[in-house]
Amino acid sequence: MKILEIYEYLNNLSPFDMQESWDNSGLLVGSFEDNISQIALSIDVDEKLIDSLEENTLLITHHPIIFGGLKQLEFSKYPANLIQKMIKKNISNIAMHTNFDQTHLNEFVATEILGYKIKEKDGFVAYLDVDEDFDIFVKKVSTAFGLKCVKTVKCSDRIKKVALTTGSGCSLMRSLNADCFLTGDVKYHDAMEAKSINLSLIDIGHYESECFFGEILQKHLKILGLKVIIASSENPFTYI
Repeated sequence: MKILEIYEYLNNLSPFDMQESWDNSGLLVGSFEDNISQIALSIDVDEKLIDSLEENTLLITHHPIIFGGLKQLEFSKYPANLIQKMIKKNISNIAMHTNFDQTHLNEFVATEILGYKIKEKDGFVAYLDVDEDFDIFVKKVSTAFGLKCVKTVKCSDRIKKVALTTGSGCSLMRSLNADCFLTGDVKYHDAMEAKSINLSLIDIGHYESECFFGEILQKHLKILGLKVIIASSENPFTYI
């Protein structure tokens, strides 16, 4: 099957024009005219993943391997070192990032991983009715995402309305209408700001909250009749 056919299917599933202006989703490596017989799904690209893939594979990732404009391809530096290995094995790459966050990822995490119904959606934010003790809710969230440690900002003993944004969503804090926010990549100054506006926070991890990308997309791609494997990259962090 030509990559163009797969791209068009993906575009119908999660339109690429929904991506943010700073994003770089779409075909990043390869040609629309290339024929492929296997698709691999991963949240990111790393060297171990590329080495494991067969030649002529289409790799669909959540995060784009190319974000900003590349002024040079110095093959000893990231990401050119990975792009070089991909080209040598004729591995193409399509990224589905902020478009997929809005159409699929947040909803899947809210309903399938956390087990709550979505009360409302607003772009990258899904709102959930919880009405639970904060400490009990933290333990439930920690178990759901398999977190070995949890960073929280506790502003009240009980929470009723929770906002969820997978990945890194602290830039959205000022616009939320919730008691508690679940997102990843919470920094020190984010925590200070949340405390000042009385917004509880639970850091659910960037990788941990988005690693379901392959699982979600695999179900939709089976209709194409191609071999579709989940071959995810590893979490770059280790916890001691």
